[in-house]
Amino acid sequence: MPRVLRIAAAQQGPNLENDSRQVIVARLLEMMKQAKADNCDLVVFTETALTTFFPRFYADDRAEMDPWFERDMPNDATRPLFDFASENKIGFSLGYAELTPEGRHFNTQILVDKDAKIVGKYRKVHLPGHAEYEDRRAFQHLEKRYFEPGDLGFPVWRTMGGVMGMCICNDRRWPETYRVMGLQGVELVMLGYNTPSLNGLGGTDTPEIRMHHNHLSMQAGAYQNATWVVGVAKAGEEAPGYHLMGGSCIVDPDGRIVARAETEDDELVIHDCDLDTCKFLKQSTFDFAAHRRTEHYGPIVEQTGATPPPE
Repeated sequence: MPRVLRIAAAQQGPNLENDSRQVIVARLLEMMKQAKADNCDLVVFTETALTTFFPRFYADDRAEMDPWFERDMPNDATRPLFDFASENKIGFSLGYAELTPEGRHFNTQILVDKDAKIVGKYRKVHLPGHAEYEDRRAFQHLEKRYFEPGDLGFPVWRTMGGVMGMCICNDRRWPETYRVMGLQGVELVMLGYNTPSLNGLGGTDTPEIRMHHNHLSMQAGAYQNATWVVGVAKAGEEAPGYHLMGGSCIVDPDGRIVARAETEDDELVIHDCDLDTCKFLKQSTFDFAAHRRTEHYGPIVEQTGATPPPE
């Protein structure tokens, strides 16, 4: 019997600086209600879904940014999402900024099952941007200032009839992200992203090229690991001159985009994802046990920067 999950990628329009958690959660809840009305099993929300993308702000004292972080999950603001999930038997994945009881800061995503139980947590590993204020930038991207690199690796979980994993934004650009989950048999990768349409440093990449890179990385990760990938954006202008790309999509195990957002607003992108379609490539082209040659992969884990041969 096919293992089909009807999945909704819940793209968000912009979260403005003064939007309260309650206002934002009401939007998320409305999309969850729409997904349930369309018989969806799982809703995937984006990165920092509960706030504006605050790493564009600079604070000399990092503690000034703590109000953007969640100390508990669920909490009073997000409880309506968990209550609706429990009452209506629908799962969801949610990205947010996490402040731990020990005072550590992470860019986090959780996976919640149809009984509203948190069954998985991921913390963003590949933090982009910089740690200090840089005048040369059109806007700041201070993830390295406000977050620690994730400390949980790239785990997967067996839940809702499949093997599921998560990653966040810049993680999608790194093939190691997908391969570590692929080596655990992942069948569905969920990720949220808040990606500016322009590079703050300028450069030659256009919004069109950046969207191409966005989709290319997810399509390659899906195909090379024979997995579904659900990529969910926060899109639109969160502040004057600070525009986030959309392009939320669902990618099948052959690397094809099978559903894609048409707007930069709150929008559901829905597709019936048959997890059994992962099997063919996992058992043929990407039969890792048969074809991987780990004796030649040492530099991948032994070094970070590239080392060209001598001139």
